[in-house]
Amino acid sequence: MKLLLCYLSMLGFSYVTSTYGPHQRAQMTGDILLGGLFPIHFGVSSKDQDLAARPEATQCVRFNFRGFRWLQAMIFAIDEINNSSSLLPNITLGYRIFDTCNTVSKALEATLSFVAQNKIDSLNLDEFCNCTDHIPSTIAVVGAAGSAVSTAVANLLGLFYIPQISYASSSRLLSNKNQYKSFMRTIPTDEYQATAMADIIEYFQWNWVIAVASDDDYGRPGIEKFEKEMEERDICIHLNELISQYFEDHEIKALVDRIENSTAKVIVVFASGPDIEPLIKEMVRRNITDRIWLASEAWASSSLIAKPEYLDVVAGTIGFALRAGQIPGFREFLQQVQPKKSSHNEFVREFWEETFNCYLEGSPRIQESENDSTTFRPLCTGEEDITSVETPYLDYKHLRISYNVYGTVYAIAQALQDILTCTPGRGLFANNSCADIKKIEAWQVLKQLRHLNFTNSLGEKMHFEENADLTANYTIVNWHRSTEDGSVIFEEVGCYRMHAKRGAKLFIDKTKILWNGYSSEVPFSNCSEECDPGTRKGIIDSMPTCCFECTECSDGEYSNHKDASVCTKCSNNSWSNGNHTFCFLKEIEFLSWAEPFGIALTICAVLGVVLTTFVMGVFVKFRNTPIVKATNRELSYVLLFSLICCFSSSLIFIGEPQDWTCRVRQPAFGISFVLCISCILVKTNRVLLVFEAKIPTSLHRKWWGLNLQFLLVFLFTFVQVMICVVWLYNAPPSSYRNHNIDEIIFITCNEGSVMALGFIIGYTCLLAAICFFFAFKSRKLPENFNEAKFITFSMLIFFIVWISFIPAYFSTYGKFVSAVEVIAILASSFGMLACIFFNKVYIILFKKEPQ
Repeated sequence: MKLLLCYLSMLGFSYVTSTYGPHQRAQMTGDILLGGLFPIHFGVSSKDQDLAARPEATQCVRFNFRGFRWLQAMIFAIDEINNSSSLLPNITLGYRIFDTCNTVSKALEATLSFVAQNKIDSLNLDEFCNCTDHIPSTIAVVGAAGSAVSTAVANLLGLFYIPQISYASSSRLLSNKNQYKSFMRTIPTDEYQATAMADIIEYFQWNWVIAVASDDDYGRPGIEKFEKEMEERDICIHLNELISQYFEDHEIKALVDRIENSTAKVIVVFASGPDIEPLIKEMVRRNITDRIWLASEAWASSSLIAKPEYLDVVAGTIGFALRAGQIPGFREFLQQVQPKKSSHNEFVREFWEETFNCYLEGSPRIQESENDSTTFRPLCTGEEDITSVETPYLDYKHLRISYNVYGTVYAIAQALQDILTCTPGRGLFANNSCADIKKIEAWQVLKQLRHLNFTNSLGEKMHFEENADLTANYTIVNWHRSTEDGSVIFEEVGCYRMHAKRGAKLFIDKTKILWNGYSSEVPFSNCSEECDPGTRKGIIDSMPTCCFECTECSDGEYSNHKDASVCTKCSNNSWSNGNHTFCFLKEIEFLSWAEPFGIALTICAVLGVVLTTFVMGVFVKFRNTPIVKATNRELSYVLLFSLICCFSSSLIFIGEPQDWTCRVRQPAFGISFVLCISCILVKTNRVLLVFEAKIPTSLHRKWWGLNLQFLLVFLFTFVQVMICVVWLYNAPPSSYRNHNIDEIIFITCNEGSVMALGFIIGYTCLLAAICFFFAFKSRKLPENFNEAKFITFSMLIFFIVWISFIPAYFSTYGKFVSAVEVIAILASSFGMLACIFFNKVYIILFKKEPQ
């Protein structure tokens, strides 16, 4: 039984090592084994499998020199650790490294090799037999590169809690620790890269772009996050396309047709080099050179795209690259590679043949070349000088992914060192125990990695806690054409620090950027031309918000910068200029003393006061003449005084309205006119009553007549006074600035109550109507005592003026409201003064009065 189990175990080991997993690999035994997954080829050949016979294994095609350099970085790091006396002393690290060919199927084939070996080890067959050819379990896997490949691998490795640390998979989906339990990485997530891309587009003020993403778990989540970032910034994506290296030619051509017909000049690409290559080739064939490419880190420095023959199309590309690091001694290590010295690395032979375009002796590809005359290559010795050729493999100046691989291996080694130096009672396992480094298992390494925290040679913190992603620090590169040999130069033009302060995350040196390979002017990639100051963006029906028409700002609104979304309304005391680019202070207008119209009205008012005073002087001087006595000189004095008040009240309407002038002017005008009309009414009524013999001729008549007249005048005026008091108490007028007129602020009086003003004018007109009635009734009195016709004319003028005043008052605005009322006051006052007194003054001064 014991011999049978030993035989089965040996059979299983043989099966695992020779059959399970891809045949081509890099492998070296050790005490502890690390797995590696690298894209040594860009893809696989596409063959239609009709299943008429046993399906053949797919062949990997197009050698990836950068992927091979990443593999060499892992081997170099392991060699360094094995030769270190301080890190994992007396322990040798081994490795088993496979080619994923940048495809999920090949990666899973390699991953099954790691899983199968671990499952056999879990049987603990050492107690039954001494298995001297035992290959240890893979305790951690370095890789893979592409996010889609890593996603598939992570699902499988997670089942067995084998830690996986990717050096280049940035998909944000892989941050889900519930689904990908054993996945970790040394590269920032695309969550940050999408934000950084949107920030760059906003920085260059583009709002109309094309988005292209690989149709896998890298491109789709990345572009989805990018879309959300663009929506937050009101930037539009004209085309949103998916792409794959396995697209048919007609699909690629249709995609290029859409890009060529688009007005967007910026193309944002979330894809790997192999996926984007067919698109670039078709655009090179069509010579479409007026586009700017914004590259994700997956192809920002891809040797597959950064070729001189593609530069007419991709020159000027802005790309995100990981921060570069230095690996001392790595350059020499790369140069020492030779087929004869690297028996443990089966990829070296193909690398050599692809580098020197030859075949090594015994190469299986010789037979393929014999069958195809187009692929003839000469033989090579394997001792050629690797430094004599230009190859991406030796591009050690900007080690980004290579440095990530190097750091990943050291992170695993550090976790193993922590296990090796663990003090019992302070461990991470049950009862604070420590793991046995000689019998270490993958899940124990995973536990230790989750608690790892150390600083790498760049000074960056390395940690793999749950839900914790590395700090996003990107270098921004611009693709230049070398003046020496026409090759691509990745010029560093800026950087992006995700966790920096707001406003300090993005730094770009515009002076270093060459757009399309030669221009320093930032390209235009907007749906519409920018709107000049004085206009705003107007919505176009059925078009995205980034497409707009420029609409001139309305009067009273302005915009002082380009591409204004809305016009800003000017403040109440300002107005927009003719171009609507700024606001100027409105002119303040009121019926001023200094303007010609105000001067004319003032002269008329003063003239009225002077004439009325002159008439009063004449009446006082000739008070004993019959004509003065006949006009009831006492009431005439009051009447003349009231006319002086009427003329004077008009002056209160001129000048800048203040609260006190607004409260005084209407009551002054109303009381003055009621006093004037009351005197005329009493005079007319007294004459009529005397000639109709309704007043006795005794001394009692004299007392009754004089006192009654003044009493009536007082009562009529008192009513007006009370109306004004009620008005001023309940709704006092005040100064008011009218901003509703373009370019002008009219300072006027807010009357407080239009109804109260109507009562004042209405009451005055009522008295005037009664006065007119009595005057008309007195038309048949003796001529010497009859003033009726003059009073009638004066009242007619009064009615004409004030009836005309009402529509004029409500149809005018601003300072003209005050002017209309002043004209009405002056016209009616002059009418009464002229009709009632001028003929009498003429008789007194120029005609001899009859005896």
